[in-house]
Amino acid sequence: MLKRINDALPGLVIGILIYGAVLEIAGLFFVEDKLYHTVGALTGTALACFMAIHMAIVIRDVADLGNADGAKKLSVRKSVLRYLIVAVVIFAIAKWRLGNLVSLFLGVLGLKISAYLQPLINKLKQ
Repeated sequence: MLKRINDALPGLVIGILIYGAVLEIAGLFFVEDKLYHTVGALTGTALACFMAIHMAIVIRDVADLGNADGAKKLSVRKSVLRYLIVAVVIFAIAKWRLGNLVSLFLGVLGLKISAYLQPLINKLKQ
């Protein structure tokens, strides 16, 4: 299903999930409150997956529009929505102390790390 949205999306999401698993396991050795870390890391990893999928959908929708001005407006509107959702989740985690914010941030960074590793992973696949 993800491949129908974007050819690179499945690899990106798999990379995020692998990074999230490594983050979770590593954190269990180094943090005192393991449940707090787990909630933060899993929430951050879920946010990273959401962001990757949402960006791929927006790119596809923008490409299908064909109108440069409308495409720019749609892209900006959807990007603001995506970051607003991420900000609300981070705010909720912080306000009600549901999870570790550092772990959450590191989980969200999985999107960047997976994106940077994609060329290396694709080269290793060949």
